[in-house]
Amino acid sequence: MSELTRIPAPDGVFPAAQYSHVVMGTGRLVAVAGQVAVDEDGKPFGEGDPEAQARQVFENLRRCLAAAGASFDDVVKLTYFVTDMAHMPAIRAARAEHIPDDRLPAASAVQVAALVRPEFLLEVEALAVLAE
Repeated sequence: MSELTRIPAPDGVFPAAQYSHVVMGTGRLVAVAGQVAVDEDGKPFGEGDPEAQARQVFENLRRCLAAAGASFDDVVKLTYFVTDMAHMPAIRAARAEHIPDDRLPAASAVQVAALVRPEFLLEVEALAVLAE
């Protein structure tokens, strides 16, 4: 695990409630591709249910991070792609199951017209830093 420094509110920047404005560390970069709600057999999961999809997405992220020897403690940035911003509370709830409020990464949320398949409501990608 890398030693990460989180700066939730740099001087002159309004504090963020759901993310850190800046996260920095030194080490090996791990990029995790955007994860959608598919199970380990590649079948869509939780069609029409943003809460179920968010939980599956975060489980997929956890597995991808573990494959690189990382965990959510190493994540410096999450990017959320949603078909409706109304899905953000479900994403925040799923994130809270994996990342405590005092370790929030930097984040961006983007509403998109569509994802790779119409049944997907959200996609999340991650960047992590591991100690060298």
